Amino acid sequence: MKLKKILLADDDEGIVDALSIILEVNGYAVEATLDGSRVTGMLVDAPDLIILDTWMSGIDGRDVCRDIKTNPSTSNIPVLMISASHDIRESALSAGADQFMEKPFEMHHLLKTVAALSKKEVEPIDRKADK
Repeated sequence: MKLKKILLADDDEGIVDALSIILEVNGYAVEATLDGSRVTGMLVDAPDLIILDTWMSGIDGRDVCRDIKTNPSTSNIPVLMISASHDIRESALSAGADQFMEKPFEMHHLLKTVAALSKKEVEPIDRKADK
């Protein structure tokens, strides 16, 4: 059985290490980067899901998300944006993110969201929630 592939981009090495371990233990293949500007170049072998931090050194994850979602060859890849900033949910979703999670988050909630998104069985987002 082929493992679901997740591309993880966050400039915090501790978060990348922790999430990579948790996802791999739960049966996912993880490719990670600390450099958000590398994400679009890493999409040649399309992942099943992209987990993307909003604020990364030198690049805004929302811009990366917009690039992914406006490119016909990558627009169908689900994007889960994560951020320590609670007030950017709307802008992350407006950039095309399929889901948004605020750090810190519960691991069981992350795993449930990853499972749903990587199967493309996610409920539609209520874009007015948390206003």
